[in-house]
Amino acid sequence: MEFNLADVFETVARAVPDRVALTYEGTHHTYAELDGESNRTAQLFARAGVAPGEHVALFLENCPEHVASILGLIKIRAVPINVNYRYTAAELEYVFTNSDSVAIVVERAEHQCALAEILDRLPLVRTVFVVGDTDPALRERAAARSVALVEFADAQSLPEDAEFAPRSGDDRYILYTGGTTGYPKGVVWRHDDFFRKPLSGGNPYGAEKRRDLSEVSAAAAAFPDRAYLIAAPLMHGAALYSLFTFFTLGARVVLMRGFDPRKIVDAIETERLGVILIVGDGMGLPLVDEMERRKSEIDFSSLVSITSGGAVWSVGVRDRMLAVKPDLVLRDNFGASESGNDGSFTVDAAGNLRMPPAPGLVLVDESLTEIPPGSDRIGYIARVDGVPLGYYNDPEKSARTFPTRADGVRLSVLGDMGTVDADGAIVFLGRGSQCINTGGEKVFVEEVEAALHAHPAIADALVVGVADERMGQRVAAVVALYPDAEPLTLDDIQNHCRATIAGYKVPRTVAIVDEVRRTPAGKADYRWAGEVAAVQAVGAR
Repeated sequence: MEFNLADVFETVARAVPDRVALTYEGTHHTYAELDGESNRTAQLFARAGVAPGEHVALFLENCPEHVASILGLIKIRAVPINVNYRYTAAELEYVFTNSDSVAIVVERAEHQCALAEILDRLPLVRTVFVVGDTDPALRERAAARSVALVEFADAQSLPEDAEFAPRSGDDRYILYTGGTTGYPKGVVWRHDDFFRKPLSGGNPYGAEKRRDLSEVSAAAAAFPDRAYLIAAPLMHGAALYSLFTFFTLGARVVLMRGFDPRKIVDAIETERLGVILIVGDGMGLPLVDEMERRKSEIDFSSLVSITSGGAVWSVGVRDRMLAVKPDLVLRDNFGASESGNDGSFTVDAAGNLRMPPAPGLVLVDESLTEIPPGSDRIGYIARVDGVPLGYYNDPEKSARTFPTRADGVRLSVLGDMGTVDADGAIVFLGRGSQCINTGGEKVFVEEVEAALHAHPAIADALVVGVADERMGQRVAAVVALYPDAEPLTLDDIQNHCRATIAGYKVPRTVAIVDEVRRTPAGKADYRWAGEVAAVQAVGAR
């Protein structure tokens, strides 16, 4: 059979209705309660005119309303659009328009004000759903644009039981990712492919994938009542994959408003956490600092595993976690918004990241021909099954990332490079592009360079990623000024960039040089820029 994500959740809710599904800031919601809240939310969307197949942007931090919105939308066959709430006005405008969103769900006052600023430039948006109080600025702009404002709390007046139209495994789920091409791209998944690939067929801890909803139900009923804390925001792909995975298992998901190491360590004891999901060293380092500080006062006995995905997770941080609790199972997941969950890295004696042989995970060369095991050739890591349909509204990039081989097989080729050992294990070497991964956020260097080039005093600039103890990488710039320009400080450059790009993309260090080195053809010399940035950088903020 083909799986639909809403059908899967409802199946689990019927199998374990009294089990806690969601814990948020100390408040518990059982599966039956969360299903009822999602039904109310689904009806709220439908009564406001959201139709099957339409897109609704979720401009939200972590909260129960965020979860209910995701579930409510897929119940009516609409499509949730994840939005990075740290984006600037220009970036938000791009996501809302590129995704063809007809409605937006928003909460925080500052986010409402940001939305009000660009609402006139969002012609497709008909409705804004507001969690909590509506900011006057948003109310004014919505009235001027004839955009309907709906209070999210109105859902409470609707019945918790509802009948929905039949759904399909062909329904769509779109996940926006920063990717490696500047502005984010919407990865379009069929629900059935989403279940089989990112959700590991409903069985991430075993080889046998679920064949139908009866197997999903039975597995959820038999699954231990274990709490899984998702430390990342739900607008992050790794967090969304984990949310659906844990719900499919019938597990208890623990969410917090934002990342707070002290609250997480508290929750290990108070919520009896079994598993914590983090995003690389950006979360792992402050978390292990707190674990070490409080190892004599916190009961860690319930904690079985810490899992990382979406960013570099160093051996040093992992070793420190094991020093606090030696029996921890540490998982370093490999995957992407464009490929789902590809498995877990292991670390060999030389410190190399290795992916055990997995069905559908291959290494290919430039012609998409598979590189045989045991070869020393470097190639691209690719997926050959469960491939998304493409990028929304971008056929050109879709063709590059999801090419079709001569034999008719589609692949997902993301630019991760490696070699393949004789036993079929793939050794991960790194990105083939210049994409910077800073604490799980992906930064496209050309976008930052464009922001730098817009400064009237900057003649040329290159941007590279340099090693950072906490974030894995940080954004670093190498800049040349015009001969008659006034000197620039790091603050000057950062303030200029913040006007057009999100804060995590702003250079943390800057090296000022007489001339930026390029090839005779005008191409960037990123190797040189990396060396300069590593030794001449000014500031680290």
